[in-house]
Amino acid sequence: MKYKPAIVIAFFRECGLPAPTFEYCFHPTRKWRFDLCWPLALIAIEVQGGIWIAGGHNRGAQMRKDWEKYNTAAALGWRILYVEPRDLCTVDTVNMVKECIGL
Repeated sequence: MKYKPAIVIAFFRECGLPAPTFEYCFHPTRKWRFDLCWPLALIAIEVQGGIWIAGGHNRGAQMRKDWEKYNTAAALGWRILYVEPRDLCTVDTVNMVKECIGL
């Protein structure tokens, strides 16, 4: 992670959101984790770093694995928001989460 959980928690709390859970394993048998989420609301954020430098998540094989993870999460009722690291602690992200949670 290129962000500090304590800073993210403080920012979200200051904006009126409950503290997220980090690296949450959402699947009963797979080791899939969300970068951060609100488990009771089934809302997750995936921070997509390295998208401009041909990182692993931009290659075919990894993208297919990610799609399997995200499709399975959706089938389990999760809503996933995607942000770049620079956009994690922004009002836009907070507003998206609030809208999903119903705040």
